Amino acid sequence: MERISPDKWYQTRRLDDGVTAISEPFIQEFYRCNIWHVRGRDRDMLVDSGMGVVSLREWVPLVTEREVIAVASHTHFDHIGCHHEFECRAVHSAEADLLANPTRANTLADPYVTDEIFDALPPEPYCSKCYGVKKAAATRILEDGDVIDLGDRTFDVIHTPGHSPGGIALWEAKTETLFSGDILYDGPLIEDTYHSNAADYVASMERLLTIPVHVVHGGHFPSFSGERYRALITDWLKNKQKKM
Repeated sequence: MERISPDKWYQTRRLDDGVTAISEPFIQEFYRCNIWHVRGRDRDMLVDSGMGVVSLREWVPLVTEREVIAVASHTHFDHIGCHHEFECRAVHSAEADLLANPTRANTLADPYVTDEIFDALPPEPYCSKCYGVKKAAATRILEDGDVIDLGDRTFDVIHTPGHSPGGIALWEAKTETLFSGDILYDGPLIEDTYHSNAADYVASMERLLTIPVHVVHGGHFPSFSGERYRALITDWLKNKQKKM
């Protein structure tokens, strides 16, 4: 399989409201995490950090321009691979141990990370069988209701267990923007990981439905509108009720 040089590994796309989408286009879409950079007055925020197969700090200058807090929406391999590169790292308390002590199993790198998840491979010496997330103990432990303050922007932490025990979403009421992580995105949701919980998933979806969202930036797949957000949650909950 073709190898991609590090300078071509990442793509960036500036959106509205100081948000930049960073992606790894050579990872197949289902496995490709959305990395979100949010510009603030006093510091910036990075929501998730990708697989870590190519350095974010070295090859995406945007993330080094100012002080940044790297937030983990949860601790699966595709979301925390570059967290070790950042001085300030935040994660929910329920998954702090995973960020500090990642393994191939507890981050889901085993069984998902194989050459087959790539359309082209990262530069040498990358090896799928050797891949693992590096340790990156949190410098800030998050709980439901905490606030991440960027100076002129504040994001409320919403604990959204279900996909994983320490999943979080980040809500900016001023712009009605939600960074939803992997609890909800516009694609096939994963509800059966080793630490998923069906009852928690339902409770999280019911809670999210009460939030007056205008735009959603999910953990995977393209961003979508508040109308689509409400339709996705409503349909998901209806399907769950039919199976009860």
